[in-house]
Amino acid sequence: MNQDLDLNAYNFELDESYIAARPTEHRPDAKLLVFNATTGEITHSFFSKLDSFLPVDSLIVFNNSKVFKARLLGNKSSGAKVEVFVLSLLPDEQGCYHCLVKSSRKKRVGDCLIFKAVSATIEQCNEDGTFYLSFSLESDELAKFLEEQGKIPIPPYIRAGESDRQDEEDYQTVFAKSSGSVACPTAGLHFDNNLLAQLAQKKIQPGYVTLHVGLGTFLPVKVDNILEHKMHSESYYIEPAELEKISSAKFVTAVGTTSLRVLESSYGQEVEANKFYATDIFLYPGVEVKSIDALVTNFHLPKSTLLMLVSSLIGREKTLELYEVAKKENYRFFSYGDGMLILR
Repeated sequence: MNQDLDLNAYNFELDESYIAARPTEHRPDAKLLVFNATTGEITHSFFSKLDSFLPVDSLIVFNNSKVFKARLLGNKSSGAKVEVFVLSLLPDEQGCYHCLVKSSRKKRVGDCLIFKAVSATIEQCNEDGTFYLSFSLESDELAKFLEEQGKIPIPPYIRAGESDRQDEEDYQTVFAKSSGSVACPTAGLHFDNNLLAQLAQKKIQPGYVTLHVGLGTFLPVKVDNILEHKMHSESYYIEPAELEKISSAKFVTAVGTTSLRVLESSYGQEVEANKFYATDIFLYPGVEVKSIDALVTNFHLPKSTLLMLVSSLIGREKTLELYEVAKKENYRFFSYGDGMLILR
């Protein structure tokens, strides 16, 4: 098998001490590893100096999707504890919601789940381990209930996935606008309003797309041949003014893998502004990426589709080599960690 298609070839060792449990106090104080793919040069810097690495009159594209409180803790009608992870705020044609359900007991169609005064019923069990649930609330009421009673869904490698009030602020970008994501587009966490203003002063214009992060982004790869991995579909749209910016930009920097997935999915396509599109795009070595000139990204989990996406830009071996450099220089990994700028 071609090693670039072998799941195990994307593995690397990482001690828990490298995993960031909290972000830096000031977002742009996070470290930034800059890799110039043309010259091979590696520079160690900080996000506060990002503008010095990007050209004047360029475009930097962010995903402005907002994380909603997707985790609900409750009980089955039997009294057994249950946890529901709502994967999307958009119901299907039957008014059911795509969810993950965690319980010590077996889950069956018809099971009633209770969250204080709100109930949900399992309507469908899917082969991929997900479920469709109906709730005793209309969609706008459910969104309000989740905001009041739900928990921010931080990843399981951060404090065992148990979020607190501080995460409600930390695990959200300063430009988050449209609620619908179950995971934060974390490369955007390094930006605050001062850094955005600093970029603007150098005529590095911000652009925004919206991709609601769902199961497709963080679902583990469970097959040895990555070509057999099926990405779950996620929804995205682009507002009219943003579409105009993107189509006319001479140099485009994507902030985060989700922004890149939108740009690449829409590249060369007749995309209508404000219309929802679905993408299950899977980027890995051998797939040509045409839509960007640079990528800002965090350091990702071993064997993840996000690591494969970065490898599609600079190759698997170089990506893993840069990760070893980051470890040697004590960079912090994953969602609350430091980041990397790749200049193509």
